Order: sequence, then structure tokens, then C-alpha cells
Amino acid sequence: MTEQPGPRDTGSTGTTGSTGTTGTTIVLGHVVTPASQTSSQTPGPTHLDIPDGAVAYAGGTIQAVGAADDVRASYPDAAIVDEGDRLIVPGFVDAHVHFPQVDMIASPGLELLDWLENYTFPTEARFADAAHADATADFFTDQLIANGVTTACVYSTVHPESVEALFRRALENNLRIISGKVCMDRNAPEALLDTPDSAVADSVDLLERWHQVGRLEYAITPRFAPTSSDAQLAALGEMATAYPDVLIQTHLAENTGEIAWVGDLFPDAVDYTDVYDRAGLVRRRSVFGHAVHLSERELTRLAAAEASIAHCPTSNFFLGSGMFSLARAQELSGLRIGLGSDVGAGTSLSPLVTLNEAYKVSRMLGTPMDVPALLRLATLGGAEALGVDATVGSLEPGKDADLVVLDAHADANSAVLKRRADNAVNTGELLFALMILGDERAVTRTVVAGDG
Repeated sequence: MTEQPGPRDTGSTGTTGSTGTTGTTIVLGHVVTPASQTSSQTPGPTHLDIPDGAVAYAGGTIQAVGAADDVRASYPDAAIVDEGDRLIVPGFVDAHVHFPQVDMIASPGLELLDWLENYTFPTEARFADAAHADATADFFTDQLIANGVTTACVYSTVHPESVEALFRRALENNLRIISGKVCMDRNAPEALLDTPDSAVADSVDLLERWHQVGRLEYAITPRFAPTSSDAQLAALGEMATAYPDVLIQTHLAENTGEIAWVGDLFPDAVDYTDVYDRAGLVRRRSVFGHAVHLSERELTRLAAAEASIAHCPTSNFFLGSGMFSLARAQELSGLRIGLGSDVGAGTSLSPLVTLNEAYKVSRMLGTPMDVPALLRLATLGGAEALGVDATVGSLEPGKDADLVVLDAHADANSAVLKRRADNAVNTGELLFALMILGDERAVTRTVVAGDG
């Protein structure tokens, strides 16, 4: 940290736990976090705002969250990190991102299917080179941390080496990364194709060696229905049955041209969601990217299966795919929904930038999101969508010590953001200014499982 702590506000009360003080660190600052709802019979606050707050952690786990004086009294021997009046929020969760595509971000001028053919597939073909995969994984994971992302659900490429590279680097940084080998056996360049048998064999091998090592998890990853045959989808569905707790990630109903193509390729399916459903790929911890153009039947079916959606607004705008109505999905079905950067169709790894676009979508659709809902989407909502909310997504005792320090007055920020922050009259206005005007330059510290 190069900045000096700013003035401290007097705070409100929060929640506090208590354990021993050996090896404990306390971060002081303005704590803002969504809170889990553990019981409908005894509901608690859904949002904590503690201006003079503190987070205590030890051994990578949060021990206490609450008013600074209370937490310090509980841990008198703890090391103190004083962030002044900077905001302390949970580590961000990116529910949908392609690490190989970081080199092709901002590739112009095409809709989804042409964009895949002209930019995505040539870029991903380079990952047959293990050295290239390693270098890109190094850059990508460094950028996640720089942007305050401590948990991410990530697409690799068809090459097992790409998954290995990402997992190795993520393990070094103790990031919570969920990833898997992309599976495609048709409608892609020959160099990027596998087979139903090799897709499962490679995926099982990677899963057996990497799943639940550190904070890593494997994800069964058909790219999307058009690049997988019925046989491959069925084989991956059988794998999913054999590993019932493993996450499944794919794309769904992103683009109207894509949906029409799916109808031609799978004429016996009721709709796009049914293609995955009849293969056994719709269940709890199935995470579907985009889901812009879903029918009421599809939303209802996804909710009944306890599946999830990754909302990817920057990508949806950039490729002209459409606007996902989060409010409609939740009103009709109560689906779990997280925020996805979807780089490289998405235009930034910053959750702040992505929240900017999510707010604009909600405004355009006449259902504007408030600040607590936006923060939750990028943190606890994403953790719930990925099925990891027991350990991440909010600042609560017992969860992993993943936290981000945001500073609207950091030297690198724009003068406009700093001036707007000076005129914010409450926490909501300050956070909203960071979401609309901020990016990774507002992230001054990222703590990953207690390290940072």
C-alpha cells in the first residue's frame, strides 16, 4: 500500500465471532458485505454496512466481522492492517470467463458465430503449445487478483495442457478456480476437435488429479450444444452422473442465430435447454452462460433442477446478443444468478466495469437494480450460483478470508471518480460511483485466503 490511511468514520454494529488470537490479522476499514440467510425461521440482515469496521482472519479463514472496537477487543494480540475509511468488500466472484481469450479481447465487428470462427478458434488453437498456455495462465491469474476476483468459473480450451497450466498457477495463488477442458467433437476446426471417448477420458483424468486440490474444482465443460454431438453430450452426461457433485458449465441461448442453429441440429429437442436436459446436464451446479433468450418453460425447468445462470452483460452488449432480464428470471423462477465477465467477448475482467453494464441492462428493461443487489450479484450471488457459498461470497465468520479493499481516492483513479466520491452522502452512493466510474485501479488490496 502506498496510500496513507484516510480519516475513520464512527461505525454501526455487525457480527462478531471469537477464537484464539495466535496468527490473527485484523483489517480495519469500512466493511460492506451481503450476508447469508441460513434460516427462513430466523432471518438476519441481508446486508452489513459497518463504517468503523473490522475483519479478523487466521489460517485463511474469517474469525470475526464487526465493529472495530469489538473485534480488536476479542483479538488483542492480532496484527493490524489499517485501511482507514476505504471499503472492505468480499472477494469478487466471476461466474463465467474464458482465460485463453484474454489475448483476443476487443476483437471487433462480428456476432457470436462469426466471432467464434474468426477470432476465438484461431486464438484457442495456440494452446496446443504448453509454454503459451503457461504464460497466458500466469497473466490471467495475475489479472484476476488485480481486479479483486478471488473465485472464478473458467473455460480453458480443448487441450488438457491449458487446464493444467491454469490449475498450476491458481494453486500457487490459492485462488478458488473451477475449470475444465472444453469438449467439442464437431463444427469447429479439426485441430480443436476431440471425440466423445477422448473428451470423457481427458476430463476424468484431469478431474481425478486436480479436483479439490487446494481450492480448485473441476468443471465438466461442453462448449455449447452446436459443437457437441448427441453422443458427446450423452457421454458427458454419464460422466456427470458418475460425479454428482461436480460443476457443469456451458453456454445457453446467447444469440438468436445460435438458437436457430440448435433447432436445426437437434430437431427432436423441445428447446435449447432440453438438449442439455435429456443428456443429463441440467442439475444443481449446472451453470449456463448468458441465457438471454429463454422461454418461461426453460426458466422454470432450470429452477426446478436448481441450476444457475451467469449474467454476462458486457459480452451481450459487445456481440449484440441481447439483454438478459435478471428480474424476469428471478420473478418467474427464483434462479441463482451470478455475474460473468465472459472475457474475451466481455470487455473487462473488472467486476466493477461489469456491474456498470449490469445496471444499465436493468435500467433499460425497467427494473433497475439497487446497490445491495449489484454488490450481491458480484459476490454472494455468484458464489450461490457456483455452489460455493458455504465458503466464499460474503464476509462472515467461518468463510475463506477473501476480501478486497476499494479506494475511490486511489491515485490512479480518474479525477471525476474522486470528486464524485467526495460528494457521496452515504455508502450506497459511494459504492455506486465505484461501480459506474471505477475499474481495477480502485482495487488497492486483494486478500486471497488470508494472503495479500
